[in-house]
Amino acid sequence: MSDLIPIESKILVIRGQKILLDSDLAVLYAVSVGRLNEAVKRKIKRFPSNFMFQLNNKEVTDLKSQFAIAKAGRGGRRTPPYAFTEQGVAMLSSVLNSERAIQVNITIMNTFVKMRELLLNNVKMAEKLREIEDRIDTQEMNTIIIMDKLRTLTNPAQKTPRKIGFNTKK
Repeated sequence: MSDLIPIESKILVIRGQKILLDSDLAVLYAVSVGRLNEAVKRKIKRFPSNFMFQLNNKEVTDLKSQFAIAKAGRGGRRTPPYAFTEQGVAMLSSVLNSERAIQVNITIMNTFVKMRELLLNNVKMAEKLREIEDRIDTQEMNTIIIMDKLRTLTNPAQKTPRKIGFNTKK
C-alpha cells in the first residue's frame, strides 16, 4: 500500500460529514471513476443517502475553487461527483471484489479511526486546559487576596500627620 496517496489529505467535510470523493476512491482502488460508479449503481440499494450522496452545484463550485477541478466543457466531469461517507467506503468493499479493494478499505477504515481518536484526544486536551485555566484563575484570586492582606499587615493604617508649627486657635 506504499503507492497510495495520503488518505488523510483526501478526506473532506461536506454537509457536516467526513467523506471521500469518487474520483479519489477510484485512484486508491486503481479503477476508473466510471467503473467505480458503475459498480455502485449496480448495487445502489447498498448505498443509502447516509452512505453516499451526489454533490449539488454549489458544493461542486466550492470544490472547483478549492481544488483545480476542470471546468465544464474542457474534458472534465459531466456529472457532479459522488461523496462516500465512512459507511459508504466500507460498503464499497462488498461491491469491488479485488485484493487491492480489500487492502484499501482496511487502510481507509484505520485512517477514519485514527482521525476519531485524534479528535477525541483534542477534546480531552481542551477540557484539561480549561481545568488548568480555572485552577490558575482561582490561585490568582487567592494570591491577590493574600497580597492585599500582607500589605495591610506590613503597612498599618497611617495616622494623619501632625501639623508642624504653633497652634494659634486657643
